[in-house]
Parts: sequence; C-alpha cells; structure tokens
Amino acid sequence: MALRQAIRRRGAFLRPAFWKPRFSASCASVSPCSASSCCSSASSSCSARTEPSSFMMASNSFPAASTLDTNPEHNPNHSDATASSLGWPSPAATAADRAVKEGARNDWSREEIQAIYDSPLLDLIYHGAQVHRHAHKFREVQQCTLLSIKTGGCSEDCAYCPQSSRYKTDVKAQKLLSPDVVLEAARKAKEAGSTRFCMGTAWRDSIGRKTNFNQILEYVKEIRGMGMEVCCTLGMLEKQQAEALKEAGLTAYNHNLDTSREYYPKIITTRTYDERLQTLQFVRDAGISVCSGGIIGLGEAAEDRVGLLHTLATLPQHPESVPINALLAVKGTPLENQKPVEIWEMVRMIATARIVMPKSMVRLSAGRVRFSVPEQALCFMAGANSIFTGEKLLTTPNNDFNADQEMFKLLGLIPKAPNFDQGTCSCNSEEEHSEHVVAAQ
Repeated sequence: MALRQAIRRRGAFLRPAFWKPRFSASCASVSPCSASSCCSSASSSCSARTEPSSFMMASNSFPAASTLDTNPEHNPNHSDATASSLGWPSPAATAADRAVKEGARNDWSREEIQAIYDSPLLDLIYHGAQVHRHAHKFREVQQCTLLSIKTGGCSEDCAYCPQSSRYKTDVKAQKLLSPDVVLEAARKAKEAGSTRFCMGTAWRDSIGRKTNFNQILEYVKEIRGMGMEVCCTLGMLEKQQAEALKEAGLTAYNHNLDTSREYYPKIITTRTYDERLQTLQFVRDAGISVCSGGIIGLGEAAEDRVGLLHTLATLPQHPESVPINALLAVKGTPLENQKPVEIWEMVRMIATARIVMPKSMVRLSAGRVRFSVPEQALCFMAGANSIFTGEKLLTTPNNDFNADQEMFKLLGLIPKAPNFDQGTCSCNSEEEHSEHVVAAQ
C-alpha cells in the first residue's frame, strides 16, 4: 500500500500536460462515466476514481522545453525542487529557446555561458543543433583553405606556435611566397571546392613591411577576382592597413583571442589582449568581417574556455567566423607535452558557441585531423558548419582531401557557396537578425 501511494505521489509530480487518466476496470465495465457525476465526486469510495498508470508514467516523454508551463499557479503539482533535481529544462535548453525566438544577443553574462557550457552533454548537443537548424541551412558546410605565405621567424612568444624564433622547432624562416606560388595555390583550392582562401604570415604586425604588405594587397585583388572569399591573418593591424585591405576586396580578417583574458598572459607576453581587441575594432570599422576564435588544450580550465566565448559573444557584433582549434602540440614549443584534446571537449565548446552566437560560422579548425568521421559528425551536429581543407594549416598537418570528400558524401553535407555581402550588415538588432534568420530557412 505504501509503495502504491508513493507511485501516485511521484506521478503527480512527473505528470506531463498531455497526460490522460485511465478509468478503473469497475467503472469501465458499468458505464462510460460522464465525469459530470460520479468522477467529479470527492468521495474516496467512488468506484470510477482515476489513478495514474505506472506504465504511462514510465513511457511518456516530456514535451519540448519551449512548450513547458512551469508556472506553479498554472500547474499546482509542479515543484521547482523536482524540476531542478531532474536537471530539466537545462540552461542550454532555455538559452536555445530564447535564441530561436529572439535572435542573437550581446549582453551575455559569464555565469549564463558557464551554465550552458556545463549542461548535460547530450542535451547541449541537441540544443546546439536546434539553434543551428534555425539559423543556418544545416547541411551546408563552408570549405576554406589556409596557406602560410610567410613562414617562421616570428618574434612573438606564443607558447603553442612552432613559428616563433624563440623555440627550437623544425620550422625554418622563409620569405614571402611569390605571386605564382600563391595564386596557383588559390586556383587549386577553388578547384578542390574551397570557397574561402586564407593567407597567413608569421608577423607580430605589419609595421615597416610596406613592400610585402602591398604585395599581399595584390594577392587579395587577384584571388577575389577568382570568385573566392579572401581572408588574411597578418598579425596586428593599424586603421589605415585595415582600410587598405577592405579597398583591395578582403572578405574577412582572422585575429584569434586564443583564450580567456585571465589565462592569456600564461600563453603570450609579447602582445596584450587589448591589442588584439583593438585590431578587431579596426577590422570591424573598415567593414571587413571579423574571424576570431581560440585554442583549447593549452592547459586552461573550463572557466577560461567560457571566458573566451564570453568575450566573443559580447563584442559589439558577433564575429562572422569563430574558429575552434584543438591544440596540436609541436615538439620544441613550451606546450609540446600537452595532453591531446578529447572529442567531448571539442563538441561542448562548439555547441556552446553555436547557442551564444547563433549566426556565426563555427569553424572546426586545427586538431580536426585527430578526430574520426563519427567524431566530426558530432561536431557538425552540435553546430559546426565550416572546416579547413588542404594538406596543412600553416605548418601543422590537416585532413586528407579525398577523406573529406568521402565524409561529405557519407554525412550528406554540401559545400556552402561564397558570401560576398558580409561585413556590410551589423545585424545587431533583433529585428534585423530575425529578417536574416527567415532568409536562411
């Protein structure tokens, strides 16, 4: 008897809104029971008194979080303590519903993003996918190619980078690649399906490099003329340089924040966090799309990953692209012995980024070479919609081209066409964002 009463009490807490009572056998065998007479009686002796089915309680699934009415005034059986103990709805569910209904926002608190990041992993993946399907054509994945056009000899001390002149690695300093080499690489990238061509230099900044910088401006013009998006990562920029790149036709500029503001000094001392943010401001002001993300696996804590996402998600405009890199430790660098990033860490980072920055391209970047096709599929499910293709990412190995094509075929992914309108629309307001979301369906 005590067990039966406990089941009844439990059923009252867990009963979803669409639950329908079943009648007892004694009532059903006598009459259909109108519910206007005996079933409305409060008498405990009524033979038609309803009771929950233990099978129904065990098998009925909960409705979507967005349809849940958790107002105690509307549902006297609801208990905040009960919902909390079940971990439902999760912060990821709540944030995803709001992103779908209201669009992008730039007023995230760090605590909100931490709660999303800490949500149960499968729930986080599901709601990352929910936002992704609302804001993007979910089968489309952008293919980008990254070429190091000036390798090695960098004066900075980034602890993860084999191109630093301070570390003894196998990377040797080289001069700026010639036009023939760069343009041929761009043509091959386009033939292989890439719609964005990125050029990187191992520079702290471009000051005093006028000749090389002007040569890069010519590369930008030529590659844009091929019908490709063009991206550069040349270190810190001055306002005039950003404007010159825009005039040449640059689509996007990459300048990663790498990690949280708090952990940053443990990775880099030759450039400040604020200097990085200043470069992003010059890029935005020039009308160039911002590409900015970071690296996980540097020895940082989960709070630092959240801190990185918080900084990106509270910029005046969300970055057009958010690369999520997993460290590929290189012998000779201070981080050569770092433990490889696990797929669950990558998926959690991608799904959180997708929920807090719904319209951004979330790029599965460095470190992808370590992940199997099923593991990469989880990343795409969670919200990633861009990858780097080609033999190398600057100086580290990348996935095989043919393997990527097989993966696209297996997962039903399709290449994303280039977008030459980016950088001209801030899409800050909810109204603007909603218009663009509708256009994406």
